[in-house]
Amino acid sequence: MWDAFYAMFDFRPSMHRFPAIVEPTPSVTWSLTHLDDDPTEAGLDRLTEVVQGGFASLVGEGSLLCLDWQHLCYRVWPSLIGPENLDPPGRPGWPLSPYPDGDYHIYLAEDLRFGCFGHPWESSLCVFGSELLDTVAADVHSVLRHVIRRDGRPVTA
Repeated sequence: MWDAFYAMFDFRPSMHRFPAIVEPTPSVTWSLTHLDDDPTEAGLDRLTEVVQGGFASLVGEGSLLCLDWQHLCYRVWPSLIGPENLDPPGRPGWPLSPYPDGDYHIYLAEDLRFGCFGHPWESSLCVFGSELLDTVAADVHSVLRHVIRRDGRPVTA
């Protein structure tokens, strides 16, 4: 899967050059810096809920991929995640957050037509694919507030 991701998105890992992928059309990339001023982590919790809920609604009974650069990656069936499958106890059973906690976190549809790319050093989240954007963009924007790129092009204030 990593080979396909590198090829399709021209993935260029870097701590200094942004973006690290060719952001597809359509896509919206938000800054995650708004979450830095949230001691209760309510914004992070809401972002996670919105993104994971969007994926769950789009894949139905199917699966999606959760890629964690330089670490184990996962195939996830959101319809099977529930109160009886909590890991760790009290937390949703998803293996990764969409928030890039120290490494790139990537959620992808199995056919790569939609997904999200979390960049830890740019502190950004790119959501791509019309289906996913239609499902989550308004709610993601209400949490993160600051768009830095659309379709890979910088947004000017």
